[in-house]
Amino acid sequence: MTVKTPRIIIAGTHSGSGKTTVTCAVMRALVNKGIKVSPFKCGPDYIDPMFHTAVTGVSGGNIDTFLFNDNTAKYLLAKNAQGHDISVIEGVMGYYDGAGTDGSIAGTFSVADATKTPVVLVVNCKGLSFSAAAMIKGFVGYRKSSYISGVILNNISPHVYELIKPVIEDETGIKVFGFLPKLPDDCIFESRRLGLVTPAELVDIHTKLDLLAKIAADNIDLDGLMKTASEAPCLSYEKPAIKQFSDKVKIAMAEDKAFCFIYRDNIDLLKEMGAKIIPFSPLTSDKLPEDISGLLLYGGYPELYLDELSGNTSLLNDIHIKLTGGLPCIAECGGFMYLNRSIEGKKMVGFLESDCYKTNKLVRFGYAKIIAMRDNMLCANGESINAHEYHYFDCTDPGVDFTALKPTGREWKCIVAQETLFAGFPHIHFYGNLQFAEGFYEKCLEFGKKQNAARQSSFVEGQVNL
Repeated sequence: MTVKTPRIIIAGTHSGSGKTTVTCAVMRALVNKGIKVSPFKCGPDYIDPMFHTAVTGVSGGNIDTFLFNDNTAKYLLAKNAQGHDISVIEGVMGYYDGAGTDGSIAGTFSVADATKTPVVLVVNCKGLSFSAAAMIKGFVGYRKSSYISGVILNNISPHVYELIKPVIEDETGIKVFGFLPKLPDDCIFESRRLGLVTPAELVDIHTKLDLLAKIAADNIDLDGLMKTASEAPCLSYEKPAIKQFSDKVKIAMAEDKAFCFIYRDNIDLLKEMGAKIIPFSPLTSDKLPEDISGLLLYGGYPELYLDELSGNTSLLNDIHIKLTGGLPCIAECGGFMYLNRSIEGKKMVGFLESDCYKTNKLVRFGYAKIIAMRDNMLCANGESINAHEYHYFDCTDPGVDFTALKPTGREWKCIVAQETLFAGFPHIHFYGNLQFAEGFYEKCLEFGKKQNAARQSSFVEGQVNL
């Protein structure tokens, strides 16, 4: 299939260049002009897509050339861009940074190359003037096809901008789309160790965003960005073979401030297969939703809400009972921690008899291929899917049922994988191996049928006793 999908990538020279700020400012300015924006993030990050959703009102997606292949990257980009005027894709790290021994795996350049998307490079000009031209010229010439169509200069005074803009354009042959000046404090988003504070925690987020949008509209050529996006080549791809089930299932999904690291494409896929997703809050719900056949416990920040989670004993007990009864469950990172006996000494579900504790550094950080060491709910022994880990906490028993293999060759054991449970620190994207989603759905179907049979048996027995 071939489709026209106007799009740009907003990349950075390095982490901290201001690409998230510029991306949010540009997207909000476009939205305020009545333009329909479809937002994406390069890589596996969860928090930036939350900001994109707050900015645009559209659920943010991820484009990751390690978690899934190039064809799938193009498919998801085209699929989620339908009905929108432009797709804006925020980069990750520095433009040419990635995984592996040479940085060629995943990363922003990898996404640009896979999708043939024009790139706008954000350059933080603090402490720079004409040297910015040399930096940009190096980025443009580093690869034979860099895809860099222009730049936005960040953290620069209007005077210096007017001085160096013509120099950059003359030296590099690419367009300078504009700039952002040094921003006032009321435009700055707070950060914590896993990235920005989530939008749900910011009471004044829309005030900040509209102020950013005003600054962007005054200083950035939005029409020029739209024109560049419209010149992106068509996306050509084959639609993945998605199995659709005639029988429906209800799957409960934890979703609140403590559990918010959710790939929208995973949820959309389960829905397309036939599932109904029912959100609940481990912070406030006293029990799981009724008549469910599966449970999703994705990651987030459970460590910030330990008293509330530990104090919700009604839900903790209900989850323990349901899992003991065979309810299929996927639990990733924070969700995995929640299933353990404790986090930092605070009582949790206790379905897994181990304890989670804080460390002072990222643990087993980064991309890895995870390979099953036994038959389990999602796959057979020897099957694999790509994943990533990003956490400061560890566990007395992180699981041994999969082997994780990094692109650099390092490996370790991970994940508790049983007949009805897949729980561990790695995050997976179902589009990396659709059979993992099918395995979960089929196990949910099996559980649902058993529950229905048990209810029927109880009903018949009750009628006989009458």
